[in-house]
Amino acid sequence: MSKQLLPVVDVSAVACCPPIAVRPLETPQAEAVAPMFRALGDPVRLRLMSMIASAPETCVCDLTPAFDLSGPTISHHLKVLREAGLVDSERRGTWVWYRVKADAVRRLSALLDIPAMPATG
Repeated sequence: MSKQLLPVVDVSAVACCPPIAVRPLETPQAEAVAPMFRALGDPVRLRLMSMIASAPETCVCDLTPAFDLSGPTISHHLKVLREAGLVDSERRGTWVWYRVKADAVRRLSALLDIPAMPATG
């Protein structure tokens, strides 16, 4: 696995972009949102994101047992999601609690919004 560092994403950069069905993305816009999609492109991170998004907040102690991976590996995946601007975290004692950054997910969703085509008869 590559030790490639991902830049911390500025979530407000996603707001710059109209839905891809409206107008093609310019290079700077695509570069701004690509790290978020890259973070979600891994099956483990996608599952983690789903688990975190399905509750107001989730303790890492509840995430780790769902995977057949070591704690450090799970921590790495969570760090990637955090650096991509998709989740936020807060340490409470010995545990870290995660919550989805709903604004970021809504913006990604809006970027991918493609209106339904009317049925032709």
